[in-house]
Amino acid sequence: MTERLATGPGAIYWHVPNKGALLDAATASVVATAMAVEVTGSPQREIRAIALGLFEAIERHPWLSPQLALRLSRSPWSSVTPRIFESIGQRVSALGVPESTWFTATSALVHYIFGAAGQNAANSQVLGLGVDRAEFLRATANAWEELDPGEFPFLRSIADEARDHDDREQFLTGIDLILTGITGAEPGGSTRP
Repeated sequence: MTERLATGPGAIYWHVPNKGALLDAATASVVATAMAVEVTGSPQREIRAIALGLFEAIERHPWLSPQLALRLSRSPWSSVTPRIFESIGQRVSALGVPESTWFTATSALVHYIFGAAGQNAANSQVLGLGVDRAEFLRATANAWEELDPGEFPFLRSIADEARDHDDREQFLTGIDLILTGITGAEPGGSTRP
């Protein structure tokens, strides 16, 4: 960055004390932008929008995933983690689910977002090394189809789906599955007895 700005590292460190503080500030900025969503009155739509914003931010900034994991495990009280939990948690509470489930439901969503988005970013980095995504998925699906049918019936059965899947759609389907579980609704909208 200092090279692009034609300054030395001292110019940045005039404003921040060290690399950790710089990463904290960059993380907070990227996360704040990713979580800026339009209030629609639908907690589900807003959770999906926040999740997709974080997914795309992590995809654009692969360094963000390890930073978020580090913040979550080492300093869950720092500025970024509470903002993510608060933003999603407010919407979880607006779903009308019992208060006793808010922490677990919000944690499930946040951990899924961090994990799935982080894995996608890691995959993108590998694919960024000159590997074609479609070719990689084809090779993976072909390898799964060649596995022993007695030992790997599941992987063989989903090989075609893995070959042609869309990462964002798969991610959002995961969010929808979690939201369905949180709200106690059956797929299709009816509620459980």
